[in-house]
Amino acid sequence: MYRVEDYHYDLPPELISQVPALRRDGSRLLSVERSSEKISDHHFYDLPSLLRTGDLLVVNDAEVVPARLYGEKETGGKVEILVIDHPKSRKGGQDRRWCLVKASKRPKQGSAIAFPDGLTGIVETLGENGKVLLRFDGKHGLDYVLKKRGCLPLPPYIKRDDNDKRSELDRERYQTIFSRYSGAVAAPTAGLHFTRDLLTALQSRGVAVVSITLLVGHDTFRPVRVKDIREHTLESESYTVSPSAAGSIRNAKREGRRVIAVGTTVVRALETVFHKKGAIQADSASTDLLIYPGFHFQVIDALLTNFHPPRSSLLFLVAAFVGRELTLRAYHWAIEKKYRFYSYGDAMLIT
Repeated sequence: MYRVEDYHYDLPPELISQVPALRRDGSRLLSVERSSEKISDHHFYDLPSLLRTGDLLVVNDAEVVPARLYGEKETGGKVEILVIDHPKSRKGGQDRRWCLVKASKRPKQGSAIAFPDGLTGIVETLGENGKVLLRFDGKHGLDYVLKKRGCLPLPPYIKRDDNDKRSELDRERYQTIFSRYSGAVAAPTAGLHFTRDLLTALQSRGVAVVSITLLVGHDTFRPVRVKDIREHTLESESYTVSPSAAGSIRNAKREGRRVIAVGTTVVRALETVFHKKGAIQADSASTDLLIYPGFHFQVIDALLTNFHPPRSSLLFLVAAFVGRELTLRAYHWAIEKKYRFYSYGDAMLIT
C-alpha cells in the first residue's frame, strides 16, 4: 500500500491535454461512487444533476501569478526564472525572492541578471533543488515587471513554443473564474471547469458555493523519488479559511449536508485546519500535509478533481479517499474511454 510503484499506471502521451476544452464545462466528467464502486461517464455541465440539494462546494480562489520571466546574464546567456516566492505584502527594503533558474550554466553567486524594464536580479544565495535567492533592484520593482512582462508558469507537460498563439488562451483559461487572491504558481485545476452559467444552475439546484484560498506552489509538480510514499515531503503552502467559509462548512457538517472539495488543495487546507484545531475554524497559516492511504478524513464528503500523474502525491490523496484499487480501476476506465488527463484535462466526481 505504501510502495510508490503501487501507484503507477501507463498513460498514452496523446491523452495529456495540451489545450483546454472548447468551453470550460464541456470537459468530460467521470463519476465514481465509493459505496457501490459504480463508474459512469458524464460531462461537467451535468454536475447539477449529479449533486444534491444542500450540498456545499468549497472552491479555491487562488490566482496564478505570471511568474515566469526571461532575462540575460552578464555574459549574454539567456536565463529563464520562475519566481516561487510571492509574499502577501512587503514592508519596504530590498526585494529578495526565491526563484527556480533555468540557464545553460547555473549563475554564480554575486552575478547579475538583466530583466525587462530596467529590472536587475543579483544572485545572493545558491539553494537546493535548483533554487536561487535573487535580490531585485529597479525603478518599477519585480511585481510590476511580472504583471507587465511575465508569462504564466504552465506545468512542464504542457508544451508551448516561443510566440505560441495559444499563450493568449492560457492567460484566460489557466485561471479559474473564482480567482481573487494572487500568489499561486500553479492553478487549482479542478476549478477550471466552472462557468458563471453553471454556478447559476447549481444555485437553482440548491447547491451552495464557498471559497477558501491555498496558494499552490511549484512543489506540486515535483516527482516522488522515494520508494515508500510515507517518506515523501511537500513544501509548505499558505492557506486562508475565512470566518464565513468556516461557518458555512461547520453548518453543513452539523446539518448532515455534504461538503464537496473542488480540488486536492481544498482537501489539504480543510483537513489541516481540522487536525490542528479539532474543528473547522477560521485560520491563516501554511500546510505541508501529505495525504496517503490510511489517512482519516474529517471534513470532506466528496471530491471533484482532475486526473493526476502516476506516482504523484496528488494520486496518493485520491487513493486515500477512494481506495487504491478503485482509483486505478477508474483511471484505467478513463484511459480506455480516452479521457483527457492532467491540468487541462477532464475531471472526476468522487462521492
